[in-house]
Amino acid sequence: MFSTVFSLISINKAVRLRKILLLCVVALGLVSVPVSGLAQQQENSQPSATQQQNPNQQEAPPEAGGPKGDIGPYGIPKKGEEPPPPPPPDKPKKIEGMPDYSIRVDVPLVTVPVMVTTKDGQFISNLKKENFRIFEDGQQQKINDFKIEDAPITAVLLVEFANTTYQMELQALQASYAFASTLKKDDWVAVISYDIKSDILVDFTQDKNAIREALNGLRMPMGSETWEFEALYDTLDRLDRVEGHKYLIFVTTGIDTGLKLTLDQILKKVKTTKDVTIFPISIGWLMREWCETHGYTAYCHGMASLGMSNMDFLQADNELQTFARLTGGRFYQPRFEGDLVDTFKDIAGDIRHQYAITYHPTNQKLDGTYRKLKVDVIAENGEQLKIRDQKGKDVKFQVIAREGYTAKHQVE
Repeated sequence: MFSTVFSLISINKAVRLRKILLLCVVALGLVSVPVSGLAQQQENSQPSATQQQNPNQQEAPPEAGGPKGDIGPYGIPKKGEEPPPPPPPDKPKKIEGMPDYSIRVDVPLVTVPVMVTTKDGQFISNLKKENFRIFEDGQQQKINDFKIEDAPITAVLLVEFANTTYQMELQALQASYAFASTLKKDDWVAVISYDIKSDILVDFTQDKNAIREALNGLRMPMGSETWEFEALYDTLDRLDRVEGHKYLIFVTTGIDTGLKLTLDQILKKVKTTKDVTIFPISIGWLMREWCETHGYTAYCHGMASLGMSNMDFLQADNELQTFARLTGGRFYQPRFEGDLVDTFKDIAGDIRHQYAITYHPTNQKLDGTYRKLKVDVIAENGEQLKIRDQKGKDVKFQVIAREGYTAKHQVE
């Protein structure tokens, strides 16, 4: 009996436990539903929270246009519809059998500086275009442009400074300082000295103080060699790369002790260098006269030219005159210190007051040949020009222009 009762009690307990476990499972299921929903709500609410924390953040702009609202510092206008591109121009009809080609005309232009002065060196400034006739290889040319130039100059002062004699060294410096005193504020000048080699003391500058400082450095010449042709060739080669007209003030004895270049080579270089006018100033005349009188000509120019004669100096003068004549300059040979001031006043007047004649040559071949030039000054009616002074007396005048030029050479 007791066993039967005990078994009934156990069964009842088991049934109750099952009910309790079932209720617990149901209760847990009901609780998990709002929790997962809360997690989803939190996930969905994170972007809005971020937006609240950063209210200035903009949405990505659409494909065309700027922000949709008024938020943001910039407004990007919407792209309008662009008009269609214009149609390409019609190509010219190609004629059968005719090849494609292009035409380019290269017409040479020649500018000749001309100085017209009295025998005393005074510039004659009242001439007109009709007073000039220019000839190239004997054929008269038509003048296209004519003007009187009074503009800043571009010049190089090339100075011989070697251990020759004290008097020649001193006169070289005196001549250089005299030239520097004639410069104006807008002039461009470079200074080069030479003995056995060239030395650029100052490149092109408008600073007159820099030029004086460069000349102040010429105090202790070392060698007695004077390689004149090499220095002149190198200077002309540099000037050939400078645009516009240039002037070369050449202060030298004219004695060349170098062995690299001949007279023919330097003359060819002078002829082929364009737009350069050379003004040679021969120094040492007084010393030469003293040496010749006392029989010391062989020692007059230093140890490098030991044994030279007076004929060597005369040959040097002739070479300098040729340089001037070929380029339209003038040769000067001051004898005393006081003559240097007058010399450079004349040079300043020559290079600042001159006529510029421009023409297209009738011979337009680009063959690199040398063309001879001749400039005549006549009256407007074609007769001989007569110039009178204030007293009504006829005054003789001279026309100074370069003897020729080298035409350009066409590169194939």
